[in-house]
Amino acid sequence: MLTTAMLAIGIVFLAELGDKSQLMALTFALKYRWWVVLSGIAVAAAGVHLISVGVGHFLGSALPTTAIALLAAVIFLAVGVWTLREHAAGGGDEDDEEPRLATRAAPFFVVSSAFLLAELGDRTMFATAALATDYDWLGVWIGSTIGMVAADALAIALGILLGKHLPEHAIGIGSGLLFLYFGSLTGLGTVLGTPVAALLALLAPALAGATLLVLRRGRAEQPAEPPVRAER
Repeated sequence: MLTTAMLAIGIVFLAELGDKSQLMALTFALKYRWWVVLSGIAVAAAGVHLISVGVGHFLGSALPTTAIALLAAVIFLAVGVWTLREHAAGGGDEDDEEPRLATRAAPFFVVSSAFLLAELGDRTMFATAALATDYDWLGVWIGSTIGMVAADALAIALGILLGKHLPEHAIGIGSGLLFLYFGSLTGLGTVLGTPVAALLALLAPALAGATLLVLRRGRAEQPAEPPVRAER
């Protein structure tokens, strides 16, 4: 079983390098605590690889991958819009404390559910299912889970490093724009090829960024209200 686990670790780790899951891990690490992100990824990886080892090889073609991808796209877009709305006013204001707390109410659930939906029907899932047909399923499951968590841990470390050198407001805006990109890419990828979808997906964060700039300039150009004199 140890040999099988090591084989699965190597295959999944290499397959995840440069994959969208690493970009998602980096984005989540910019917004949430690293241990919350890593634990959410671990739970999602264990769940999706258990499915792939158990039934993925036999029912892989029957999985509603298009519906799953569209649901994941909606989640990414919703998180992106919510994050940008949170930081649209400039960030750090006391009046924004209530929505800020609301968006951070369940980060573990957000991370785990997003990764679970994103990985269902992904190439890593089918690679794990293929391994399970010839090797011990338990070793494949353990190894594939460790391989995915290890690959995404590298992205989390990069997110932590960036977070130490960037202001919180810039991190929030960047995270929101990246979520919009992931959502657009996932949705467009169901009907278009990957290169075309990757190019068109850039329109969503570009339009959102331009809108934020216009709103901020409009607020900056508004004349300051004169102080109200106290009546005697």
